[in-house]
Amino acid sequence: MAEPKKIIIDTDPGIDDAMAIFLALRSPEIKVIGLTTIYGNVYTTLATRNALHLLEFAGRTDIPVAEGSHVSYMAIQLDPAFAKNIGQIVLLGGAFAVNGNVNPAAEANIFGDPEAADIVFTSGADVLAVGINVTHQVIMKDDERDKLAQSDGMFAKYLCKILDYYFSYHRDAYSMKGVYLHDPTALVAAINPSLMTYTEGVVRVQTTGITRGLTLFFNKQKRFEEATEWCNKPTVKVAVTVDAHAVIKLVMERLMNS
Repeated sequence: MAEPKKIIIDTDPGIDDAMAIFLALRSPEIKVIGLTTIYGNVYTTLATRNALHLLEFAGRTDIPVAEGSHVSYMAIQLDPAFAKNIGQIVLLGGAFAVNGNVNPAAEANIFGDPEAADIVFTSGADVLAVGINVTHQVIMKDDERDKLAQSDGMFAKYLCKILDYYFSYHRDAYSMKGVYLHDPTALVAAINPSLMTYTEGVVRVQTTGITRGLTLFFNKQKRFEEATEWCNKPTVKVAVTVDAHAVIKLVMERLMNS
């Protein structure tokens, strides 16, 4: 077998973040060598506390947690060599050609720091973006939550105690009986990228106005005559389809066998 990929998870736990972290710890394809925290679902200090709690529950206090900045910084700005020194950035973010989940234009992670997102997308790093155009295809339903509750897996039982709130939010916000598995789907892209298909092009992020946080994808099929902010920018990969059934199956099996 190939050596597991070493990964660092940048996180703001978060219910589906917790699910993704537990999934990572149960996945032999990868080795979690650290967690870093940032604001999002909660403020940075609480994200750190939650991350430490999750690792303590999992019996993995050997994994270090580094608290991120309380204001906007990007590692790429602080260290220009960063983009070339890492293997890949797999990020959950964007709403490519669908409505956002903060407002019609923007997805939450990108909306939280669109300037930083634009720097990442144009950094030249090997970036793979998993947006809500894909994660909204991966839905855990009531019967799957029941299976988690009935299993002997410690991660499954833990998650069932906090999933009620997540299901209630989706019922109120989307009038749906189920929850989107955002973070776990992005993690699956790192575990088994063959479960998705991808396109490649330039991504820029709108940083001002009513569409602040909008991710716009340029497929580079047309050569424009005028020089613009799109010219000579590096390409990234963007997920476009997903085998939702296979993702749900993988997540369920690994959480129930914990």
